Amino acid sequence: MTTATMDAPAAEAPAGIVRHRRLVAPIALGAIGLLSLIVFGFGTQGGLETTFAIARPTDFVDIPDFAVPSQATAIILSLVALGLAGLSFWFAWAHRPVPLWLYSAFALAVIFAMLTWVGAGKGSTSMQITGLLIGSVFLAVPLVFGALAGTLCERSGIINIAIEGQLLAGAFLAAVVAGGVASASGSRALGAYMGLIAAPIAGALVGAALALFAVKYWVNQIVVGVVLNVLVVGVTNFLFGTLLKENPDLNQAIGLPRLPIPLLHQIPIIGPVLFNSNMVVYLMYIIVIVMNIMLFKSRWGLRVRAVGEHPRAADTVGIKVNRTRVRNTILGGAIAGLGGAFFTVANGLAFGKEMTGGKGFIALAAMILGRWSPKGALAAGLLFGFADALREQFGIVGSSIPSQFLAMLPYLATIFAVAGLVGHVRPPAAEGIPYKK
Repeated sequence: MTTATMDAPAAEAPAGIVRHRRLVAPIALGAIGLLSLIVFGFGTQGGLETTFAIARPTDFVDIPDFAVPSQATAIILSLVALGLAGLSFWFAWAHRPVPLWLYSAFALAVIFAMLTWVGAGKGSTSMQITGLLIGSVFLAVPLVFGALAGTLCERSGIINIAIEGQLLAGAFLAAVVAGGVASASGSRALGAYMGLIAAPIAGALVGAALALFAVKYWVNQIVVGVVLNVLVVGVTNFLFGTLLKENPDLNQAIGLPRLPIPLLHQIPIIGPVLFNSNMVVYLMYIIVIVMNIMLFKSRWGLRVRAVGEHPRAADTVGIKVNRTRVRNTILGGAIAGLGGAFFTVANGLAFGKEMTGGKGFIALAAMILGRWSPKGALAAGLLFGFADALREQFGIVGSSIPSQFLAMLPYLATIFAVAGLVGHVRPPAAEGIPYKK
């Protein structure tokens, strides 16, 4: 090896290969940062203050509320965001991947600039940071469960568009079983937990129908998923108008109790967010950890990924491709059905028509943004949950932003994250392709 070869920069592309710079994300960050400076920075009236509240009365440490000058803080945070956007442009120009910490820091700067702008001059109302985080985690629950279901199915080669139907079916059966058990036993807590057990069964049934048509009859998986969504909506609406109307005891507002973890739930900020929830939230943490380990650190996970990437090669080494796909699709449906319990027993609400409100489709976006991994699904679900919680926080504070725009926040976050900032992602190679021996 010559000295010239050794001294050549590692990033230099070989002759004849053109390396394209991916500038979409830096340009998008720059535009958002500039918009933040104009709207949140210069759009805030001078002389006003914004009050932030962090601690709660039950915390170990009493952290007092604090106020910051609204305009100066919003301008500084927006300038920090613009600086990070410039740094991301430098990374892209040098053909280097933009690090995750940069995206996170940019998002925090813009979000706090927006919170400062919204809370400016509202001395009687403070921006509740802990409450915002609690809402983000809780509202992310169905999205994370749905994204986990999609990840498990698509890693084995089955496109699961039926997540919306699985969530709705889980919500319906959880409410019916909870109401029936509570009426028969007189224990609302027992009814809620039995409803939580029943929810995955409903999702698994929808998953079994998807597996039947996709694996055995080779029907287009996207079409099957859409049909199953419409079928579940129709069936639940019919039963809501007949069975539940004639038997109101089957559709009661029964909720799971909170299970605060001793001592830990009193830690400021993270205590109320992570350690003072009901069983559904704790199950979400457990399933994300178990799935991430099993999918990437076990023989079972290696076989699942092999089936989704190269089923013919997997078959030659003795892996039952179609059996693996059927099992994963049913298991994925059960996980989504468990997420459906969020809408009824986890929230303490009675079942209502089409109460999932399109969360299954946002879960699909979270799956793509999370790059088909459980921990990525959790992070993406929390992002969309935060957008939803932000809408509720703005409504409480009395923001001047139109309510229609606030209702659009989760969906706008979905579009920007998947279309503009997610970058290049590659789904499993054999996804959506039936395996024919």
